[in-house]
Amino acid sequence: MQKILTRDRDYYRDLIHLAIPVALQNLITFLVSLADNLMVSKLGDFAVSGVYTGSQIQTLLQMLTNGIGVAVTILGAQYWGKRESASIRRITGVGMQFSVAVGAILTVLCALFPQQIIRIFVSDPLVIAEGAAYLRILSISFVFFCATQVLVASMRCVETTHVGMVASAASLVVNIGLNYILIFGKLGFPAMGVHGAAIATVIARIVETAIALLYVLRYDQKLCLCARELFRGDASLRRDFIRYGVPVVMGDVVWSINLMASTRILGGYGASVLTAANTANTMNTLAYVAINGLASAVGIITGKTIGAGRTNLMKEYARTTQVIFLALGIVLGGLIFAFAGAFVSLYTGISAEAAAESLRFVRVLAFTLMGTCYQMPCLFGLVKSGGDISFVFKNDTIFVFLVVLPSALIASKLGAAPWVVFACLKCDQILKCLVAVVKVNRYDWMKNLTRAQA
Repeated sequence: MQKILTRDRDYYRDLIHLAIPVALQNLITFLVSLADNLMVSKLGDFAVSGVYTGSQIQTLLQMLTNGIGVAVTILGAQYWGKRESASIRRITGVGMQFSVAVGAILTVLCALFPQQIIRIFVSDPLVIAEGAAYLRILSISFVFFCATQVLVASMRCVETTHVGMVASAASLVVNIGLNYILIFGKLGFPAMGVHGAAIATVIARIVETAIALLYVLRYDQKLCLCARELFRGDASLRRDFIRYGVPVVMGDVVWSINLMASTRILGGYGASVLTAANTANTMNTLAYVAINGLASAVGIITGKTIGAGRTNLMKEYARTTQVIFLALGIVLGGLIFAFAGAFVSLYTGISAEAAAESLRFVRVLAFTLMGTCYQMPCLFGLVKSGGDISFVFKNDTIFVFLVVLPSALIASKLGAAPWVVFACLKCDQILKCLVAVVKVNRYDWMKNLTRAQA
C-alpha cells in the first residue's frame, strides 16, 4: 500500500527551510508594492488607477524575468542534485544575458512611449497622465530588477534562499522611507505624488541589486561565481536553456497577456472598478507570496531529487505535496473570506463605490485561491520543475485563451456585474485542479534534464 504522507523527514525539513526565506522575500517584495498602493491611495482614485496601469509593464517584466529565473532554477537544481556547480555557473551566465536584454528593451520602450503604452489599458486622460508619469520613471529600475532575479535564482539552485530575502528587506526599508519623503514632500523635499513613488522604487531596486551582487561575488561558497562569469554562457547549455526555458518564459508571457487583457476588460467599467481590481489583486499577491514560496521550495526539492535519480522517493514527495496544499488551500480561503472587510478598510483614500466593489472582488478570491493553493505547487513545483515544462505551458495557454478571457469578454459584453467578470478572470484557478490531480498522479512528468557530462 502506498504511503499518503512520506516518512522522510528531509522533505519536511527542506520544505520549511527553503520555503520560509522565499516566502519572506516575496512578502517583502509585496510590501514594497503595498506601501506604494496605500500611500498613493491617499491621492485618490485616479492616482491609484494610474499607478496600477503603469505597473502592468512591471508585471510583464516580472513575468518574463520570473520565467528566465525559473528556467535557471529548474536546470540548476537538477545539476545541483549531481553537485555540478560549474554547469550552474554557466546556466546563470546564460540567464543573465537573456534577462538583462529583456530589461533594456522594455526600459527604452517605456521611456520613449509611456502614454501610448498606458492607452492600451485605459482611455481616461487623467489616468493616462498619472500612469505615464509613473511608468517613465519606473522604467529606469527594469535592468536592475532583471539582474537581481537571476542572481537570486542562481542561489536558489544551490539551496541558498536567504539572499533574496535580505536584499528585498533592504529594498523595503528604502522604498517606504523614500515614499513617505517624496510622495508627500517631507524633510524639505517637494510633494511629488506618483513621481515620488516611482523614484523611490527605482532607488530601492538599485539597493536590492547591489546587495545580491555583493553576496554572490564575495560571500557565496557554493557556486563561487566571479564577475567575468556573470554574462558568460556555454553553447550546449545555452541550447538546453532555450529548449527548456522558452516554454517557461512563453508560459509567463501568456500570463502577462492575461493580466493586461484583464486590466483592459475591467478598465471598461471605469476608475472605481480598476481601483477595486488593484485592491483585490493586492490581496491576491499577499496570498500568492506564501503559496509561491512553498511551491518554489517544492520545485527545488523536486529538481534535486530527480537530478539525483531518486524517482521512487519523488513519488512519495508528490503524494505528500498534494495532501499538504489541499488542506492549506481550505484554511487560506476561509481566512481571506473572514478578513476581507478589514483588508479593504486599509484603503482609506478610495471612494465608497470602489471600496464596495473591492470587498466583492476579495470574496471571489477567497474561493479561487483555494484552487491556486493546490494546483500551483502541483503544476509548478512538481510537473514543471520535474521536467515536463511544455505541459504546463500548453495547459496555461488553453485555459487563458479558450476559457478565461473569452468568458470574461462575453460576461462584460452582456453587462454582467464587475465581480462576475472578475470571477471569470480567476475561474481557471479552480478548473486547473482537475488537470493537476490527473497529471501529477500519472508520474509521467519526471524527466532528468541534465547532460551526462556538462
